Amino acid sequence: MKKTSSFQTPTTVGAELMSEVEGTVQGHRDGHGFLVRDDRQADLYLSPQEMRAVLHRDRVKARIIRYDRKGRPEGRILEILDRKKAPIIGRLLHESGIWLVAPEDKRYGQDIMVPKNAIANATAGQVVAIELTEAPSLYSQPMGRVTEVLGEIDDPGMEIEIAVRKYEVPHRFSPETLAQSAALPDKIRPVDRKQRIDLTDVPLVTIDGEDARDFDDAVYCEPAPVGRAKSPNGWRLIVAIADVSHYVKPGEPIDDDAYDRATSVYFPRRVIPMLPEKLSNGLCSLNPNEDRLAMVADMLVSAGGDIHAYQFYPAVIRSHARFTYTEVAAILANTRGPEAARRHELVPELLNLNGVYRALLKARAKRGAVDFETTETQIVCDENGRIEKIVPRVRTEAHKLIEETMLAANVCAADFIALGKHPSLYRVHEGPTPEKRAVLQGYLKALGLGLSIGDAPTPAEFQAIAAATKDRPDAMQIHTMLLRSMQQAIYTATNAGHFGLAYEAYTHFTSPIRRYPDLLVHRVIKALLHAKRYHLSTGAVEEAPLRRGSKPAKIATTEGEIWEAAGMRCSANERRADEASRDVEAWLKCRFMREHLGEEYAGTVTAVTSFGLFVTLDALYVEGLVHITELGGEYYRFDEMRQELRGERTGVRYVVGARVRVQVSRVDLDGRKIDFRMVRDNEEDAALIRARKDRLKANSTAVAELEAVKETDRAVKASAKGKSRNGAGRTAHPVRAAKTAARKTSAKTVHRR
Repeated sequence: MKKTSSFQTPTTVGAELMSEVEGTVQGHRDGHGFLVRDDRQADLYLSPQEMRAVLHRDRVKARIIRYDRKGRPEGRILEILDRKKAPIIGRLLHESGIWLVAPEDKRYGQDIMVPKNAIANATAGQVVAIELTEAPSLYSQPMGRVTEVLGEIDDPGMEIEIAVRKYEVPHRFSPETLAQSAALPDKIRPVDRKQRIDLTDVPLVTIDGEDARDFDDAVYCEPAPVGRAKSPNGWRLIVAIADVSHYVKPGEPIDDDAYDRATSVYFPRRVIPMLPEKLSNGLCSLNPNEDRLAMVADMLVSAGGDIHAYQFYPAVIRSHARFTYTEVAAILANTRGPEAARRHELVPELLNLNGVYRALLKARAKRGAVDFETTETQIVCDENGRIEKIVPRVRTEAHKLIEETMLAANVCAADFIALGKHPSLYRVHEGPTPEKRAVLQGYLKALGLGLSIGDAPTPAEFQAIAAATKDRPDAMQIHTMLLRSMQQAIYTATNAGHFGLAYEAYTHFTSPIRRYPDLLVHRVIKALLHAKRYHLSTGAVEEAPLRRGSKPAKIATTEGEIWEAAGMRCSANERRADEASRDVEAWLKCRFMREHLGEEYAGTVTAVTSFGLFVTLDALYVEGLVHITELGGEYYRFDEMRQELRGERTGVRYVVGARVRVQVSRVDLDGRKIDFRMVRDNEEDAALIRARKDRLKANSTAVAELEAVKETDRAVKASAKGKSRNGAGRTAHPVRAAKTAARKTSAKTVHRR
């Protein structure tokens, strides 16, 4: 976790010193920790001594006892407010007759002792879940008992079993949910078709990845007149989304479990779904040639990509084909190729979709949405769940086509809800914070690009810089800095727009199978279609709608707070899912790289820090750290403004985007860390040798000049002594003699050089 550090003024320090604060303990694998304060002020440092009585993720009250020379606060724990009840995952060890569990998450900082009669049926070396029975103290280790035996560390899929428990990802549906799911029909019933528009004759198609199992969106496009035109001058775009809200009702067990998860979690070879499989892969999956219930966004798009009009309605649809991204990209690239021949009856529909996509791209460019080309990777595993290879995901025109059509549906949903004055969840992405903006401005200025961002930056400014620098050798470095300056997107009840996409209002409507906020948006849209109001607190849909243009009722304040809390929960669970996925991928990559210890690879610097460089290998797409101590025997200074490490003697610079060659030197499976050692080629060695010779030459010159000064000093002293011995006798002039000696010494020095 990146720690907050800011200088405190004497007044601020005096005001906070000895004050009491509450927060959550964030442990560190080195033994110390931090208190992440509830008031979001600078974190408190907790010494290893303070950490002995607490564990990672405990909630505590602490007192600020001192500040270091940089103004960072240190705390002393006064009271433990709450201890996490979640089980701790670790390996059971038997050492010197004592049973203990070493937590898999090293932030816990200390092993947990287990009585012999509390190890269940586990054996030494197995991965177990443990429940605390005695809390730690200043003088004793924590005690616990084994509650679950997960298996051997090398069992296939063990990394996923660890991650879902480590991050508290719900991975088992409740018995009530399973019973409710089993009672659902296998197909849609006649009663389900009532009050729905029949679109089964419209050739909607799904376009997804080769490994997709659930299909929650289908698309169709045809030329259409827009405005007062009598002939087609634009497009009619239909985006049909699985109507999950028809089957998942507020307050029911399935809904409770879905809200608890908030999102599906994707691991290599396994998915922890938000909904039971009967819904996610069955009733709510838009499988080809099967009737399905859907919520439809029906839009008219002008030739310039502007959405002229739209409407939402429930429908019954039938997907006429299941396409993959690779297949669609091949058809669009060659309409006479073998892929197009196999799907000849649907090629015109794909060309229409490509037409509306091109129009939407014009609107995207017009509003200045930010678009960076990044490399995403996919882990390919073998039958045992180990990495076989890591390959880049190719983002084709088909990916972009679906992305733009989904964006269009999402922005219409946000507009419809905003016009209806109904509380809901928006997907908000704000611009850079003042601190990040200042760093980015300084960085761009240091590069001398002649381009920068203003004090109130716009997406168009970011896109202009990205477009102007895309062909530069350091384009990756510049685009990385632009990306890092932006804030993380969140779900919130307050509409603050989407900075990256350059939308004034944006929400998520298109993936209710795997995202709970989308399900809530569907419920809100349905309520508005019937001129009603959906209450999140009770799940009720009642009469008494808010008229457009009217002021919200007083109850809206409380309702708004409930929506805001739901947004925070969904955002937190989204981050939890991302962290669990990254943890599994990191574990797999570490396991994979243990087989490549000592091997050399070319790579690119992807991040520069004060403690070293993060390098991504070209061939394997794995990132590791080159610690600053591995960069050579000199002092490297970190320039935050330029995002570079520079050697003070040689002037060697390492920046984001730099090409390097490294050797895999160490793999820490427990810490999920891979270390590299810098490998220099002959050209780099020659440059360093030249730099070293220059330093030696400069040093010899300095020594010679110092010797000349000493000679001058000795000549002056000798002249003075000679004069005192000879009395009135004739002597050489002392200053003239000193100058002569200095000239002789200088001449010798020049000759030596």
